[in-house]
Amino acid sequence: MKDYIFHYCKLLLLFIFITNFLFSCKSSRELAYFNNQPEGIYDSKTPVLQQTIVPNDLLSITVSSLNPEATAIFNNSSVSSTPTNGTTVRNATGYLVEQDGSIQFPLLGRIQAAGLTKTELAEFLRKTLEDKKLLIDPIVVINFLNYRVTVLGEVNHPTVVTVPNEKISLLEAIGMAGDLTLYAKRENVLLIREENGKRLLKRINLNSGDIFNSPYYYLKSNDIVYAEPNKTKAFTTSSTKEILPLVFSFLTLITLVLYRLKIK
Repeated sequence: MKDYIFHYCKLLLLFIFITNFLFSCKSSRELAYFNNQPEGIYDSKTPVLQQTIVPNDLLSITVSSLNPEATAIFNNSSVSSTPTNGTTVRNATGYLVEQDGSIQFPLLGRIQAAGLTKTELAEFLRKTLEDKKLLIDPIVVINFLNYRVTVLGEVNHPTVVTVPNEKISLLEAIGMAGDLTLYAKRENVLLIREENGKRLLKRINLNSGDIFNSPYYYLKSNDIVYAEPNKTKAFTTSSTKEILPLVFSFLTLITLVLYRLKIK
């Protein structure tokens, strides 16, 4: 009888170990990106998104012309000194797009910026400055100062990524967050985007090579990328998983007691 119980406990312990191991394992195909994408050279069909200006955007607007004195008033900047080394640093001050979509521009007053791309707004300012004979052949360059995306969920380093060159792909953003963990659903990455007063939710499959032709391959400012945890992660963090060590310890104790009884 004791031998039967002893062998039964050993089999039970073995079963618990194997079950835990199987729950922790994932197929290598599930962990691989683009596993159905054959080798070759492909035309890039994914256009780089033209970011549309929206309220609360912070814009850097630089104006230049042949007359630096006349141009100076249009370059909104501030000068601050750095006492640690005695040098003076000039920091560009951005134009905040108000809730009504406008910016306050020197001599031109309120300018409607929301709904335009930075190229369209730059051309509008250039033409207006020239038509009002404020500058001759001006050059206007506009950049976003608050272009950023957020990466959350099952990544190694959840982060807010600042994008100075205003161009970032979904893969680059995930890479900057330290890549997906083993527990991430690569076939079901969620993209959250707000535009035109609406919130867009899009599920993206990184196991498929179709991502390269997706209109969501390049991210927009303020996009949120969320990597959802898979069932394995849910199991490892459940109350059942928390109880297993206690059960394991209890069964180990029983096994040791029965073993000692057997050898006496």
